[in-house]
Amino acid sequence: MAPGPERARNLPVISTQKALDRTARKKTPNLPVLSSPEDNLSRYLQEIRRYPLLTPEEELALARAWFYDQDREAAHRLVTSHLRLVAKIAMSYRGYGLPVSELISEGNIGIMQAVRRFDPERGFRLATYAMWWIRAAMQEYILHSWSLVKMGTTAAQKKLFFNLRRLKGQMQAFDEGDLHPEQVAQIATSLDVPEQDVISMNRRLAAPDHSLNAPLRVEGEGEWQDWLVDDQDSQEESLARDEEMGKRRALLSKAMGGLNEREKHILKERRLKDEPSTLEELSKHYGVSRERIRQIEARALEKIQNSMAGAVENSHRDKGLQD
Repeated sequence: MAPGPERARNLPVISTQKALDRTARKKTPNLPVLSSPEDNLSRYLQEIRRYPLLTPEEELALARAWFYDQDREAAHRLVTSHLRLVAKIAMSYRGYGLPVSELISEGNIGIMQAVRRFDPERGFRLATYAMWWIRAAMQEYILHSWSLVKMGTTAAQKKLFFNLRRLKGQMQAFDEGDLHPEQVAQIATSLDVPEQDVISMNRRLAAPDHSLNAPLRVEGEGEWQDWLVDDQDSQEESLARDEEMGKRRALLSKAMGGLNEREKHILKERRLKDEPSTLEELSKHYGVSRERIRQIEARALEKIQNSMAGAVENSHRDKGLQD
């Protein structure tokens, strides 16, 4: 197995080809692909039991063989010995209404990623490390499959989306209606989220999805989407804005050309980086005082401003002559 999860050989999967293609991984040859989860899930679960679990000593030896020597067979055995773990985790996500086969497919990608990145010298088992990758792969698939309206966008909403059913099950709160106030309070405390978010998410999950293409009335014309307000700029406004930004970038580039190399470097480090360099860092780099760096920065800014102001003034003058 070459470096990376995409080349696991002879790995039994359920409908993984679609998931592998989507993530730009090469199709793995000779895989027993199961296309119908209803007919083939039990057969798949039986098949993966053929792959033995590893002792801690065996796992460590195989992990080192892959980590240091990229041993293909070692990586293959590490992946296949954890397929039962993938299936077990997939079963815990059955409540989201998605095929277990697809969840297993995503989890198989997760275990391959985990094996590729696993460092055997960290002192913990592969399963401990892989569970995060497997769950992350399945949750990403769920997030892409579910309605964004139901799922929500904030961290608290996503936490509720993945945990509300489990907590309701522990409370035996199986009714589709609103939760009791004490249940809301208990869930909010357990997940450290606002009570109103609990109420809102519970209602979201209970409500059916509606299409924006649905008619306003049974006998009438028009669809719900016709009443949505479009806050985006028109095509003409977007084009004008892009053209203006292009002109500004051109002016800035021309103005930067009037700086010497030190001024240009200091200005970029101080003004054009996501994490600007400090005066102290630049003073050490150039062997001058922080005050000197500040002066060079101020002078460079003044040159830029004067250059751009002059260019804009000339542009307006030329436009006036043309008119």
